[in-house]
Amino acid sequence: MCGIVGIYYKNPELESGLGGMLADMLVQMTDRGPDSAGVAIYHDPVSTQQVKITLQGQDDVDWAVMEKSIAEHYPHSVSISPVANHAVVILDVQSERDADRFSEWVTNSVQDINITSVGSAIEIFKEKGLPDQVVDKFSLRSMRGTHALGHTRMATESAVTTEHSHPFSTGLDLCLVHNGSLSNHNQLREMLRKQGIMFQTDNDSEVAAGYLTWRLSQGASLNEALEAAIQDLDGFYTFAIGTKDGFAVLRDPIACKPAVLAETDDWVAMSSEFRAIAQLPNSENARIWEPEPARIYSWERN
Repeated sequence: MCGIVGIYYKNPELESGLGGMLADMLVQMTDRGPDSAGVAIYHDPVSTQQVKITLQGQDDVDWAVMEKSIAEHYPHSVSISPVANHAVVILDVQSERDADRFSEWVTNSVQDINITSVGSAIEIFKEKGLPDQVVDKFSLRSMRGTHALGHTRMATESAVTTEHSHPFSTGLDLCLVHNGSLSNHNQLREMLRKQGIMFQTDNDSEVAAGYLTWRLSQGASLNEALEAAIQDLDGFYTFAIGTKDGFAVLRDPIACKPAVLAETDDWVAMSSEFRAIAQLPNSENARIWEPEPARIYSWERN
């Protein structure tokens, strides 16, 4: 089942209201995904000498202790901003390897802490529970940003855990949410692991994200990576993909999973059902259509 929502602002004056608009859309997808919910927010990009990393812990995590531990193990400047049981860490880096070393340290040495995203602008927050509970837990309505994706999950092929919740991020500033099922994800996972792509779960959606990360690392553009995905990913799916500068939507060649797109002069939005888009200002004047099978729709700044 599952529900997908996404919004991309063309008008920067609307950015302060992103969280509220995304929250309204997400709650409308409760019936499609009552198990868990998550969002990827793009905002406040850090400098080229910094990296932003989102951490997810247990409800009783002491982020002050975590900050002290990071400072002891990481030689450069660091700041940490808790958001409930998540926290956004900003590191000063001298090379890409600095961020990799930090991620490896968290993964291998810190118990009960997971990394949900790494990049310059992305922050991912996700949790078990109804979408309105997740919205309140992370104070989503107060967040601002340029664009965002959201997902409500009804687990059908993997455990109901925070880790299995969407969005999934497997590369810098790239994330994916997915409604559907892939039939060849186990085979692809093994191939991608040999290419250096790391996975935290057995979820097929994380494999789709990893596949795009791999294609991008080979020099493909996002559109080229998605064109290749049409050939290489077996199954039925609607994907919404976030990048630092925009987002894209792709349905499989049969397109049995629902999706709606809408566009005005101020914003572009997508959802599994129109009722989420109907929450947006000026939606009555939007151009509204159903995305065609195996056609890539993308919007990017510049």
